[in-house]
Amino acid sequence: MKKTFIILSFAGLLLGTAACNNSAKKDNKEAAKPKGKYYCTMHPEVTSDKPGTCSKCGMDLTERDTTGK
Repeated sequence: MKKTFIILSFAGLLLGTAACNNSAKKDNKEAAKPKGKYYCTMHPEVTSDKPGTCSKCGMDLTERDTTGK
């Protein structure tokens, strides 16, 4: 009985760890997706759907390369 309990506990621990790792990978992939077509080269978190200037440094926003190279 003790062996069964230990084996089931260990299996549950492994499955729980695997589930946490998979959800973390999904979050990273979603965060890596570009949000706007234009971005600041000095501050990549500043994005826009249309040309303009960076709100932090005033540089012109650069068009994002969407060719997927």
